[in-house]
Amino acid sequence: MNLSSRIAAIAPSATLAIANRAKALQRGGVDVISLSVGEPDFNTPAHITEACIAALRRGETHYAPGAGLPALVEAIASKARDENRIPCDPSQVLVTAGAKDAIHQAMQAVLNPGDEVVVLTPDWVSYEPCVRLAGGVPVFVAVDPATFQLTDALLEAVGPRTRVVVVNSPSNPSGAVLDSASLRMIADVCMERDLVALSDEIYEKLVYGPGLVSLGSLPGMAGRTVTVNGFSKAYAMTGWRLGWAVGPKPIVDYMARVQGHTTSQAVTFVMHGGVAALTGDQSCVEVMRRAFDERRRFVLDRLAAMGYRCAPADGAFYAFVEVGGDDVATAARWLDEARVAVTPGSAFHAPGWLRLSYAAALPRLSEALDRIAALG
Repeated sequence: MNLSSRIAAIAPSATLAIANRAKALQRGGVDVISLSVGEPDFNTPAHITEACIAALRRGETHYAPGAGLPALVEAIASKARDENRIPCDPSQVLVTAGAKDAIHQAMQAVLNPGDEVVVLTPDWVSYEPCVRLAGGVPVFVAVDPATFQLTDALLEAVGPRTRVVVVNSPSNPSGAVLDSASLRMIADVCMERDLVALSDEIYEKLVYGPGLVSLGSLPGMAGRTVTVNGFSKAYAMTGWRLGWAVGPKPIVDYMARVQGHTTSQAVTFVMHGGVAALTGDQSCVEVMRRAFDERRRFVLDRLAAMGYRCAPADGAFYAFVEVGGDDVATAARWLDEARVAVTPGSAFHAPGWLRLSYAAALPRLSEALDRIAALG
């Protein structure tokens, strides 16, 4: 049987592989503390859940406009304008079945076979597959390992076939937030070389220092930036699969064509929950952010006391830990001997590092770090 060579070239998700192995041990009665998956441990806030339930009871189970419920599209456009300072008309919004779906559609909309996409590393595990599925070629550019900011390597990586630069700030896996100089470098190279930027801002609400600056808000960038976001991280809605993209209308229109022949639309009653999330009380977001910040400081202090160096964890909910050597073997040892599941940095094109999610209760984090420390 002949199967797709494009799919054969795409590695399974390393994050899910570790999580699945940890779950298998747990099913066997082993007390594994899983810090491998990027998922808030909070329940979705009640007012969001109730809005979805009310929509179901009203019979909101039929097709909706492909671009999204008008109320949700307008709420996203208003957020882009008011919070992110990105000029945005509702016609420039596409609601998707998760932020990952928006990234996939953006690559399909923009790339032709052989087009190159610059991906800053360490990078989230799904950027490369989305590029390859669209026929593109990823070009990986490492940030400065000391500061996790950009260097002139970005300029050197851009060539005649470059079409897109992928930006993720705050970063998964490192938690680093790009500073103004790095953002300006990206904007300058995009405008000078006529490139499209894809700015993944899914962790924008989980920042522990100065507020995030959206790449699309910089002068000259609104017309060439696709800003991707969603509800999973800020509102603890990972299983809802609801995201969005804001960008230049020609690109968003092409993305809508892709969606029209794949998922058709985001789930109708789920979108009503999204309206409640964006237009309702935002105090729940701050409660979760403060809890993550407390855990962040606890985890970083404990790791530093063990002698580990971590990336600047200024956003998201990850500690990116430098372990050196074979990170895959180290992750396996932590799981096999300490019963703590983390993700190898090699999955993010960062060998010698491990990603530890602190989206877990403090007592479990404390126990996990005790077990790691006991390994010596």
